[in-house]
Amino acid sequence: MASSSCLTQIRRYDVFPSFHGPDVRKGILSHLRNHFQSKGITTFNDQKIERGHTIGPELVQAIRESRVSIVLLSKNYASSSWCLDELVEIFKCKEEQKQIVMTIFYQVDPSDVRNQREDFGSAFDKTCQGRTEEVKQSWKKALTDVANIEGEHYRSWATETEMIQKIAADVSNKLNRTTPSRDFERMVGMEAHLTKLNSLLCLESNEAKMIGICGPAGIGKTTIAGALYEQLSSRFILKYMMETARKVLRT
Repeated sequence: MASSSCLTQIRRYDVFPSFHGPDVRKGILSHLRNHFQSKGITTFNDQKIERGHTIGPELVQAIRESRVSIVLLSKNYASSSWCLDELVEIFKCKEEQKQIVMTIFYQVDPSDVRNQREDFGSAFDKTCQGRTEEVKQSWKKALTDVANIEGEHYRSWATETEMIQKIAADVSNKLNRTTPSRDFERMVGMEAHLTKLNSLLCLESNEAKMIGICGPAGIGKTTIAGALYEQLSSRFILKYMMETARKVLRT
């Protein structure tokens, strides 16, 4: 099981998604990731992590270093001990460092999750086989707690597209981030510039990054940099926007 400690630290990711891959990875999750990327929201990607019977230290660290956890509950979510361990760790971080937890009920009813019944409950019971009573109770509590968080239910929406757009907007608002900024939202092409810059920055990496915006005077280089700064500055403890380095260097 994951460590019981969840210390406050710098957040490397905006969103940690908890999900059962075969149910959602190629569908709703891929669309969510695309919408998040377009808004400059960094999502943890688990595809390079080798999965075992319990979650490893890399995944525990990723949960702790995320500002928001989104639990995408699907019909087979409880069939994975990996997902259930993630959920326990997520609620530790919710309690200890006030991490935001959001829920999406995708082709599953919240009451089935809350009470571990129907197909969801059958999958859960199977996963519990051979587990200690302590582990089973921690899983049950986490499922009950997550089902009690008001979230988005796929049945409440005419289309998945509308639901995904709403979720992406909600996450952006919770992160106190609007992309592009209201000061720049009417500028043609700004969103495309910001998406490209975000992909170059690779903010999920621990390495320092420097990128350049090149071109003749007057084409909007400083404006683009300012929009990027406004989009990303809330993620850092220390930040500074120097609009004209030449003036500073001459003083």
